[in-house]
Amino acid sequence: MELTFRFAQEADTPLVLDFIKKLAEYEHLLDQVVADEAILSDQLFQKRNAEVLFALEDGKEVGFALFFHNFSTFLGRAGLYLEDLFVLPEHRGKGYGKAIFRRLAAIARERGCGRMEWWCLDWNTPSIAFYKSLGAEPMSDWTVYRLTEETLEKLAEE
Repeated sequence: MELTFRFAQEADTPLVLDFIKKLAEYEHLLDQVVADEAILSDQLFQKRNAEVLFALEDGKEVGFALFFHNFSTFLGRAGLYLEDLFVLPEHRGKGYGKAIFRRLAAIARERGCGRMEWWCLDWNTPSIAFYKSLGAEPMSDWTVYRLTEETLEKLAEE
């Protein structure tokens, strides 16, 4: 079986949403998905705020990665931020996750990125072990903070 890659096109919006929902279900967060096809089409293909890379086994999409660029002031260079990575359960154990990471690392290097970063849920021990096997290091001295819609609105109005 041959694994290939392709970037999502606007016609793939329903497929992107399907992968997002499958990932959310795996993470027990499906109730938090409010994105729909219209939002994704606008954000991914009109505003180009993120990109989606599909992994294909013999031409069929079996995994995806959604990523965008951030910026490191210390490095003075962009970074690649991986928001989501998901391989369909029936296609796991074939090295596809690692292949997706290799492709993303190649994209980051081609684009001159200084680093690649992502978050992982603390309970997701299989993924943590996988990331460490790639040489990734947890950033234990940093804490993630978040403002959501309601708090963003309140702060903006002050």
